[in-house]
Amino acid sequence: MYEKLSVFEDKLIELEKDLSSVEVINDSKLYQQKAIEHAEIEPIVTKYRAYKETLNSLNENKELIKEKLDDDFKDLVREEINEATKKVEELENELKILLIPKDKNDSKNVMVEIRAGAGGDEAALFAGVLYRQYVRYAERSGFRVETISSNEIGIGGYKEIVFMIIGNGAYSRLKYESGVHRVQRVPETESGGRIHTSTATVAVLPEAEDVDIEIDPTQIKFDVFRASGNGGQCVNTTDSAVRLTHIPTGIVISCQDEKSQLRNKEKAMKLLRSKLYDLKLQEQSEKESMERSSQIGTGDRSERIRTYNYPQGRVTDHRINLTSHRIDAINDGDLDEIIDALITYDQTQKIEKIS
Repeated sequence: MYEKLSVFEDKLIELEKDLSSVEVINDSKLYQQKAIEHAEIEPIVTKYRAYKETLNSLNENKELIKEKLDDDFKDLVREEINEATKKVEELENELKILLIPKDKNDSKNVMVEIRAGAGGDEAALFAGVLYRQYVRYAERSGFRVETISSNEIGIGGYKEIVFMIIGNGAYSRLKYESGVHRVQRVPETESGGRIHTSTATVAVLPEAEDVDIEIDPTQIKFDVFRASGNGGQCVNTTDSAVRLTHIPTGIVISCQDEKSQLRNKEKAMKLLRSKLYDLKLQEQSEKESMERSSQIGTGDRSERIRTYNYPQGRVTDHRINLTSHRIDAINDGDLDEIIDALITYDQTQKIEKIS
């Protein structure tokens, strides 16, 4: 690992020379490219230099304490050795985290799809609970939510709802939510008191930009139709709803939440672009040699990842065997405990691969 760090230090010195050269300064594109590269490795080198300095100080004190010293001075040196030893361990851990390959999508907005699974109306109601949970999480995090499309069942649930969470770093936090979420509770639609098990599927996709994925307009079938359901007086009287079919993949996107056909088309294109980008990422992921255990953020979406047990007031994430007895707080969007634990687990798995 430390051989890699010395290479980063050499590279940073080279980049600093380049960024001060006339040739690079006069080439704005090249300058920007090198400036980005510099910004990416500078934190690693800064931490590495602090590590080397602390390690040198530790070794010097270890040699010093072997000499004949008075008791007071020896105690002082021992104290400095203890402090430096702890600091070296801290810096080593921080360096390992900095060396983890960065996910280029971490800073992006996300598209979230929630679909009711097994369980009929109760599954749709649970999908509604999950939707409100993520909306509250977004509000707590200072993110903004924009609905793309929805299919309500009329009693507070959704067969399907797609929405966008907008904010820097949204994907880095929410990418671990993809998978099957299970609920165990007495259904609101029943009075018998029996505990039922229902499911909903969550898919979290990074928002794709034009540079991430290029769509050939000739490969899209565009249909308009009259919207149905909520949306105001004119929603059912104009052909404002749109349906996009991507012919090569068969992906179909429908959007009718806006009164404007143009706005619905824009939202549908955003979702289509993100779905195609996600397919591309999945293909790349399958080609990589990294084991599935270190890909908990983009793993198999048919995998059951979490159970919400209402009678016992607990939420269990099965990937990391984490159980929290704060189901009401979690449903109100207080997800940081779970998300932080997932991030730590993911980082630990990746650190083991580079150590």
